[in-house]
Amino acid sequence: YFWIQASAVASERTFSSAGITSTDRRSCLLPETFEALQILKSGYKNGFISAAMDVERSVKFWEDEDPEPV
Repeated sequence: YFWIQASAVASERTFSSAGITSTDRRSCLLPETFEALQILKSGYKNGFISAAMDVERSVKFWEDEDPEPV
């Protein structure tokens, strides 16, 4: 029997995703910005956040805003 660590696949996916994000044009990103991009990509991919959800929140925010007096 061959024993394969369960975490090996997840870490390979993480490195692969990071390789896709880290391009020549993005090579000067700060580590914090790079990390934020990776977190956002993961959130969208796993369904924790979605563009539709963001739009709904924005619309609700602007509909609930009290108009400023002129």
